[in-house]
Amino acid sequence: MNTQYEFLHAEGATPIKGWVRGVPLETKAHQQLQNIASLPFVGPWVAVMPDVHLGIGATVGSVVPTRGAIIPAAVGVDIGCGMAAVRTTLRANDLPDDLAQLRNSIERSVPVGNGPGGDHRRIPDSIDTRLEQSHLMVRLDAIRARHPKIRPDKVDKQIGTLGGGNHFIEICLDEADAVWVMLHSGSRGTGNLIGTYFIELARKQLEQRVLGFHLPDRDLAFFLEGEPLFDDYVEAVSWAQDYARNNREAMMSRVLHEMRHRLPKFQLEKLAVNCHHNYVQREQHFGESLLVTRKGAVSAREGELGIIPGSMGTCSYIVRGLGNADSFHSCSHGAGRVMSRTQARQQITLKQHREATAHVECRKDASVIDESPAAYKSIDAVMAAQADLVEVVHTLRQVVCIKG
Repeated sequence: MNTQYEFLHAEGATPIKGWVRGVPLETKAHQQLQNIASLPFVGPWVAVMPDVHLGIGATVGSVVPTRGAIIPAAVGVDIGCGMAAVRTTLRANDLPDDLAQLRNSIERSVPVGNGPGGDHRRIPDSIDTRLEQSHLMVRLDAIRARHPKIRPDKVDKQIGTLGGGNHFIEICLDEADAVWVMLHSGSRGTGNLIGTYFIELARKQLEQRVLGFHLPDRDLAFFLEGEPLFDDYVEAVSWAQDYARNNREAMMSRVLHEMRHRLPKFQLEKLAVNCHHNYVQREQHFGESLLVTRKGAVSAREGELGIIPGSMGTCSYIVRGLGNADSFHSCSHGAGRVMSRTQARQQITLKQHREATAHVECRKDASVIDESPAAYKSIDAVMAAQADLVEVVHTLRQVVCIKG
């Protein structure tokens, strides 16, 4: 296999292997990568995906393996954020010419956005059943027995809801005009609370540590294996990841329910994907047991299916992993931002946004300017830079896009 990565590290440091040919890499993001690679428990190297951009603590689009330690800020606060997609037996000609009614019905069925408007006003019976069968509440009660500041009040109100920011629900067509449903969300308010809470605990613990090395950023505060907080964090982050997966499944069920009301009869085909791209788990690499944090990266083991979405006006991809060991069997989680949200609001006009999304039934108002295609890297360049990590199985183009 021809490798496509470049070395991005300073001489004598832990290696940083970057799949960044043909895509921009900010100076600040590069420095952030060097900071995390300087930690003695990070290695054997850091892998950088082509959608890389500046994050908090750890760089978005990075794969950070650690030995005997875990960095809560590297996982972040959108724990378990990821993608789900399913192919239906519908074809393009089964869709109505005017897709606005379908979009509106999905928005009424699935709460979208942040704040109270993004919660269930009345919790559906199916959500109560899902929570009961998943044992999520029982597991959270066990975590809260040691950490009562983790509130449970959003758990039932937000499972099966979208959230805001870059989260979305899309109806897409593939190269054969088959209709897909694809969505992007995570562990919502409870996952955010867990992430924020443990990041702060790690910072407080850092003040009591005697370090034999320089920590360049307090956001890189960590827990060491064997410490009670290490085990507590692993338990809590595992809960949030499972909640995120259940959240996507619940949303998918509600979207399909609305489609069945408004479209011809259809069935689901066997091809379905549900994958995290902000998470940590223990994995074996090069004969070692490592804690692998994927901060905006997807697992891409040989034959494993994943999803790499573009922006709200460009193509997305269903991919199959090639099992590249140099990337710790990983690939990018999307196109990656090329502008901050503030920059996008300042630089992208409403006219430009409407032109870029003219082919999509979606919001075209000023409040989604920061998600406009121009705010993101070229998905084509991102895919070209990781040709040794994944192969494309299906190319999707969206016809409906729902943003929080």
